[in-house]
Formats: sequence, structure tokens, C-alpha cells
Amino acid sequence: MGLKYSRRFLALVFIVVFANFHGLNYAEKAPKYSFIQEATSAPEVSFYDYIVIGGGTAGCPLAATLSTRDAKVLVLERGGSPYTNTTKIRMENFISTLTDDSPNSISQSFISEDRVPGNRARVLGGGTVINGGFYSRAETLFLKEAGIDEALANESYEWVEKKIVYKPRAFQWQTAVRNGLLEVGVLPDNGFTFAHLNGTKTSGTLFDKNGNRHTAADLLEYANPTMIKVYLHAVVHKITFTTKDGQRPKADGVIFYDANGGRHIAYSKHESNSRSEIILSAGAIGSPQLLMLSGIGPAARLRSLGIKVVLDQPMVGREMADKPSNGLLIPYPTHIPLSLITVVGINKISNYFESFNGFDLSDLSGSGGAQPQSSNPSQEAMANSTTNQAFLVQTIFGPISKGYLELQNTNVSDNPKLRFNYFQAAVDLRRCVSGMQTIINVVNSDSLSRFRFRNMTTQDLINMTVNRAANLRPRNPNATTSLEQYCIDTVMTFWHYHGGCQIRKVVDRDYKVLGLDQLRVIDASTFSFSPGTNPQATIMMLGRSMGRRILQSRRR
Repeated sequence: MGLKYSRRFLALVFIVVFANFHGLNYAEKAPKYSFIQEATSAPEVSFYDYIVIGGGTAGCPLAATLSTRDAKVLVLERGGSPYTNTTKIRMENFISTLTDDSPNSISQSFISEDRVPGNRARVLGGGTVINGGFYSRAETLFLKEAGIDEALANESYEWVEKKIVYKPRAFQWQTAVRNGLLEVGVLPDNGFTFAHLNGTKTSGTLFDKNGNRHTAADLLEYANPTMIKVYLHAVVHKITFTTKDGQRPKADGVIFYDANGGRHIAYSKHESNSRSEIILSAGAIGSPQLLMLSGIGPAARLRSLGIKVVLDQPMVGREMADKPSNGLLIPYPTHIPLSLITVVGINKISNYFESFNGFDLSDLSGSGGAQPQSSNPSQEAMANSTTNQAFLVQTIFGPISKGYLELQNTNVSDNPKLRFNYFQAAVDLRRCVSGMQTIINVVNSDSLSRFRFRNMTTQDLINMTVNRAANLRPRNPNATTSLEQYCIDTVMTFWHYHGGCQIRKVVDRDYKVLGLDQLRVIDASTFSFSPGTNPQATIMMLGRSMGRRILQSRRR
């Protein structure tokens, strides 16, 4: 009996070690961590070495890394836990969770001034909890622009990958799209790789083989539980500063409120040196918004809202961008398993091609779920399930077009005013047209022929997509005949927001806010362009690598 139980014990140890080594962590694990608590349990006043505002895609790896030394770390997350209801974050519920606009949902919707609906996360783990799960590294150009050492970047990517990234299983639709891209010349075939390479490839996913999502929140498993505290539903209202005559303002505290309206303040532990910092990781929308609410931004606008100006910084909220996305809806005649993005095509003209299938896309439609129409509608398609359809999309590098973020009021829970100016730059529109021509070729390829209704032409698909476009823009009569107008009228977000606190304009190459002490911004708001085909891998890498760099400077 003793030998029998010893073997069972050894088998159990092997399973646990294997699971940890391969990132096969369990969603039930994180909620048991004693350091993750509701903000209602926070003391009125507390002191920390590092205060991280935002437990999202960058904040979780950053905080986990900082906690592994002799530093006391606080994470303030405005949303709840992704583990409260894990059904919501399963792959098949991607669209319904993303578009859930109830008051306590994990996705907060907004409509930009461009009349394009968008979403921002309010949950521990940030965008990794509500996105499509596709994982791919950045191009080398991005690392040079961001001043990130390539060796440190690679180590940081691997640190993320061994915990939450998976090699996807083969899906019928994804395989057909891969073959179609190769057939129309998006070459070479790069197989499975995380690297950003021209051609067609399969890359990683945050979904395991059972369809369970793993997120940046899981990276907190790396944290030292005795040195970190994570408060949920902790809404930060402002960063506080101390100022002395002739000296730069110094960030010294954070005022936040819990779900019951209780007021709390967390202070930097070391006021006399740089061993304590406040770090904004609230995302491309949240970080510039909170800087402005704290008095850092364009002085005239801040004063008009009654905000005391700490630093006149006109570039906060400027250079906002979002990669435009356009594509084609493709109904198919027989049921096939749903899939999210696992295949991407990257061509030399700076177009990226991705696809997903099997979801009811009516909630994404700006037409309010109206039935698709075409010049020669297929009765088969009309009668078909709304989930028997795919969306083949293209995005572009950059983009070049830039917009802005402005405060509408002083309520941090309200969305700021956002304009992305999609296709304002002519080169962005030219790239979209080129990308749509490639998509049309892929749809007409032999590889996708068995997923097409025989009597639905490409023009029918164009007409249908115009009628179902996921925005609130008016439809120009020639949108179905001009690809330029098609791009303008059917543009939608791909949720790759960036800018507002850019390097060399708002922060330096160490991500420290220019003109201030003991305050950094570490997230996608610092990017001048969106890295790779999908930025989440790089945002998590940034959190990890900057955590490493901060700890190295702490030892000096």
C-alpha cells in the first residue's frame, strides 16, 4: 500500500510540475491568493514602495516582477476579478462578453468622435480578458523605437509565454484562411512562430485546448505573496504631488475610492529618495485621462474644468491612434467549429490579415442587427444560423493617422472624448484599399471555395458587409463600388489603442514623466505605433522588462 500511495504522490507531483512548466495553470488558483482583495478592506492610509495604478496587461507583469525583491507593491484595479465567473471568459463567449454593457461588466463601451464604437477593459488582467487572445511578438523596429534591449525583451516574452501562452490546435476555418493567404501570394509559409515575419504564420493564443482563457492576471502567480497587495474595485481619482520652491513636483500619493464610496490614500514609502515610485499602467485611455485629472496636461483645458495645474504638458492626450480594421463577412453553408484568430498574414505593403468564425456578430453591427442584404441575396444564407459566418479582416501598420483624447468632465469613471481620425493620412487609406483587394482574392481562392455559397458573389459579400458595418457612420451610396469609400464607411476598431503619453513627448526612455519626479507611465499609451500584428504580447513584455530595469536601478 505504501508503494502504491508513493507512486500516486509522485504522479501528482509530476502533473503539477508539468503543468507549471508548460503554463497549464488553473483558473481557480488566482482567487485563492490572499493578496487579492476588495478595496473595501483597504486601510484609510497606507505606505508602499511601488504603487501601480491599473492591474491590466502591463500592470500585472510589472507588479509581479517588482514584488520579487525587497519592495512592497500595491496594485489598484478599478474592475473586479476575471475568475469570479470563468464562463464569461471562455472562447465561445468572446463576443457576448466584449459587448456586455451592463453597469458591472468587465468591458466598458464608448463611441469615438469618429462614430466608431470601442471597448476598454475594467477587470484584473485588462485587455487580455476581453480580447481575441492572439499572441505575437513585435517587430525589431519597435524595440529600437522604445529603447528596449532585445535580450531583455526576449527573456521577458519567454517569461510570459511559459505561463499563459499556448500553441493553438488546428481549426478548419483557420487552416483554410492560411492556405488561401499562401495561395494569393502572402509568402513564405512561416509555420508556427511567435516572431513577426513577412508571410503567413500560425502564432500563440491565450486559450488552452479546452477553450479556457488565460490572462495577464495569471502572471501574478509569479509574485511574492508577502510583498504585494492587489485591491479590486479601487477607482483612482488622482495622483497627489509635493512641491517645494525651485524643485520639480514629486508624485507622493494616490487617492482612491472603494465600491462603497470609502476614501483611501496610499503614499510613497520613501519620500526623500527615488526608491519609491508611482506607476501608471491604466492603458492608452486611462493613463492620459488620469494624468489630466491629476493636473498634468494642457493647462488651459485643465483650468476650464477647475483642475489645479501641476504641470502644463500639452502633449498629454495627443497622438492618440487606433489601427483601423476592415473586412468581409462570409456566410458558409455547413456548420464548422468556431475559432478565434490563430493565423495571420503579413505582407510587404504593411497589411495584416486575420480571421475568426462561428460567432454571432450581430452585437458588433452598427445597423442594430439588421439582416444582411445583397443585390442577389442567397435564400440559403438568409435562413442560415447567424453563427455560420466568418469575418476576414485586414489592419494596417501604424497607423500614420493620429487623433487626441480630451477630458469631458472630472469624473474618472466616465469615458473621455476620443478621436482617432481614421484614414486622415492618405497612406493609411491606400494600405486599406490594397488590403481589401487581397482579402477579395483570398475569398475567391480555391482554399475557401468549399466555405462559400455557390450563388453568392464577392459583390454580394461587399453589399452585405456595408449593411452590417460595425460603426455608426453614414453609408455613402458608392461604398459598395469604391474600395476607398468602402474602407471609410465600414471602418471598425481592432481595439489596438495607443498614444497619449508617448516616449520623448510625455515620458523619457525610462518611461519617467518629463518634468516630474517619481512618476512613470508603463503601458500602450507610450507607443508611437502599435507593435506587431497584435500588441498584447509586447505590452506584457514591457511590464516585465521595465520591472526588471526598475529593480536593477534600485540596487544601485
